[in-house]
Amino acid sequence: MNKITKEILHRLPKVELHCHLDGSLRVQSMIELAKQNKVELPSMDTNRLKNVLSIGKNRISLTEYIDRFEITLSVLQTPESLTRTAYELAEDVAGENVKYIEIRYSPILHTQAGMSPQQSVEAVRKGLDQAENDFNIKCGIIICGIRNINPETSLLLANLAVQFKNNGVVGFDLAGAEENFPAKDHREAFYLILNNNINATIHAGEAYGPESIHQAVHYCGAHRIGHGTRLREDPDLLQYIIDHRIAMEVCLTSNVHTKSISSLKKHPMRYYYDKGLRVTLNTDNRLISDTTLTNEFLIAHEQFGFNLYDFREITLDAMKSAFLHHSERKKMIRTIADELEGEFGLIPEFFPKQLVTKPATN
Repeated sequence: MNKITKEILHRLPKVELHCHLDGSLRVQSMIELAKQNKVELPSMDTNRLKNVLSIGKNRISLTEYIDRFEITLSVLQTPESLTRTAYELAEDVAGENVKYIEIRYSPILHTQAGMSPQQSVEAVRKGLDQAENDFNIKCGIIICGIRNINPETSLLLANLAVQFKNNGVVGFDLAGAEENFPAKDHREAFYLILNNNINATIHAGEAYGPESIHQAVHYCGAHRIGHGTRLREDPDLLQYIIDHRIAMEVCLTSNVHTKSISSLKKHPMRYYYDKGLRVTLNTDNRLISDTTLTNEFLIAHEQFGFNLYDFREITLDAMKSAFLHHSERKKMIRTIADELEGEFGLIPEFFPKQLVTKPATN
């Protein structure tokens, strides 16, 4: 088997389940939108603005990480800006052969210039619909409640998700700072979501312990967990999540940036995978963390020895965990599997793990 290169990983069909719209803008588009809407940015120079927004090699708190969104959100207060940036994000990920992406954002954060939450969803959906027509990609919207905004707002956003169910929106999330803002305070919103048969994912176990994941699963009925780096600390809960096939939305680079882990070498992704946990690879925020899904795959290969067979399993597990109807998931799984087998020879019956190049782990 040939060496696994970034070019090969770029060509692999991929699935992304955890990507924030307001953290994944093109810098040049931000500058153009700022000029159009008379918004002041820290810099109108592309390189300087990127340096302000992207974490680079720094490590900061989750709160400091989230603060950068005040800048990106400042240019996302019109329907036209949301339509454009949603389209561009889908175009960017399609360019690295992402076949399916769920893009999440919180409509309540886009109302500063008078746009209604409903209008914002319609604008994002318009951009993604156009991208689906232009590129070989399928997209879904996840609406985010915010932990550190009052639970009444989460309920309002949950109602919005119900309104747009089967009309662009595929799920509901709870994002924001974990400490002092427990998920259980927002359980009325998740009661509404679950009783309307809508899928739920929750940011948990990123900057707080496994009890945060416990609340997400047992108080709010989460079907997936965003990040989940602290799950390893509770073996019994870990086993429950393995048994119930609750997927982890792993974001390697982002987890280093927010100090969720002390270093990449300490990330539990390999441990989770070897234990049988359903893990998926994601960017979280392509601009803020200055990454792509291809880069995340490369990190997983170089740091943890994941090989092409593993990436086949991770990608198909991501598609199995997608917030799509079962019949749609089956079709996409078959399409992705056919490409993996036809283009890369990744046929599971004849492709045992030991035949794939696997570097030594550090």
